[in-house]
Amino acid sequence: MTASSSFLGFSDRLDDGRLPRVVIFGAGHGSTYPGKDSSGYALSAGAIRAASQDDAGLVEHWDFDLGGPLFDGKAISCVDVGNVETVMCDNAGNRSRIEAKMREVLALPAVPILLGGDCSVTIPFIAGFADEGPVWVLQIDAHIDWRDELHGERYGYSSPMRRASEMPHVAGMVQVGLRSVGSARPSDVEAAQCYGSRFVTAREIHAQGVEAALRHIPEGAKVVVTLDCDSIDPGIMPGVAARTPGGLTYTQIIDLIAGLGRRANIAGFDLVEFYPPADIDGLSAIIAARIVVNAIGAIARQG
Repeated sequence: MTASSSFLGFSDRLDDGRLPRVVIFGAGHGSTYPGKDSSGYALSAGAIRAASQDDAGLVEHWDFDLGGPLFDGKAISCVDVGNVETVMCDNAGNRSRIEAKMREVLALPAVPILLGGDCSVTIPFIAGFADEGPVWVLQIDAHIDWRDELHGERYGYSSPMRRASEMPHVAGMVQVGLRSVGSARPSDVEAAQCYGSRFVTAREIHAQGVEAALRHIPEGAKVVVTLDCDSIDPGIMPGVAARTPGGLTYTQIIDLIAGLGRRANIAGFDLVEFYPPADIDGLSAIIAARIVVNAIGAIARQG
């Protein structure tokens, strides 16, 4: 991958031979549903990388989201290694390749950032932490994604949090930004609550701030963040498949990421469910790229 096509112009290796602190990679598909055309998600990582190019020459500039340059005055510690090869409908193969990449990144050791893809890629992303546990999961999403199966598929985009709850290395879960209705049946909500997942609605964040979510995360915990773009209000993030009014603002999202970085240890971050065919004037791609910048900045500032 060339610098002109990578996220923020990052190389695929650090010039001085150091190991990276953060490794970015993309994955277009996880487990797709029969008869469902999910091909648009394969465009997501490229669109986010393209949207980052305007800032590629500004990495050393002051970032007012972060209160300093991206890497806080330290050397660049992030690489972009391109995409994991995925094929729509090769569900088991896609999961295997994503999880293998996760284990490769974590063995460096480094913090993985995955550019999805629909949120079925989150299942192998979290599964990759099996030897790194215990971890908590912070899901930022309009929906709880707790279906046991849909159309005979147990690993699709309606099920990632149900599957995560079954992983022995996942110690707990906080689900933030919930609102309106989605795929959840009352039995799904009951199952999530019986597991012990902490629900934090978008209205609670609007009324109480991001502390309404952060207080449920144990201090010092290792946390895997999965950010579904439909958690954000569609007025600023229209490029999603399930536009749902009343979502979180950009500022709430970056405050949540920064607050988590101060309270706990961000061990991994994925951004999913950006759907470029639904975007308007590239707005969603810009927002997604800026959120990834904030995630990198929060990780760079961790101890």
